[in-house]
Amino acid sequence: MKRHANVTWKGSLVEGSGSLDTQSGALSALPLGFKARFEDESGKTGTNPEELIAGAHAGCFAMQLSHMLAEGGTPAEKLDVRSDVTVQPADGGGFEITKSALTLVANVPDLDEAKFIEIAEKAKASCPVSKALGAIEITLEAKYG
Repeated sequence: MKRHANVTWKGSLVEGSGSLDTQSGALSALPLGFKARFEDESGKTGTNPEELIAGAHAGCFAMQLSHMLAEGGTPAEKLDVRSDVTVQPADGGGFEITKSALTLVANVPDLDEAKFIEIAEKAKASCPVSKALGAIEITLEAKYG
């Protein structure tokens, strides 16, 4: 299985701009730019690679955890997952992604909290996006209810 996204970029890094389209069409002509990536903390001027990685990581983890819970006979009623991806200046210049912090709020009936945390940690380690992000720190804060 392969999936793809296309980016068209025009101009230099700071003055240029681009757009992103995904294979599914879910994202179409999504604006990309320097301001959206490094200057606009509100995130309203367009997307950036870190935001897309955060979405991919949150989605992958939620799906992996959902599968593992259902496979164990305790399907989740609801999983709310957020990923905060950190990008910061790198030693020697440029920038680097250093962390993806997953925050999970879950409603899983008929499962004790200790077992839930154990399964969530396994899902964090085994989701394909976590594996792809193996060069960075990945944390999980889970709230069970």
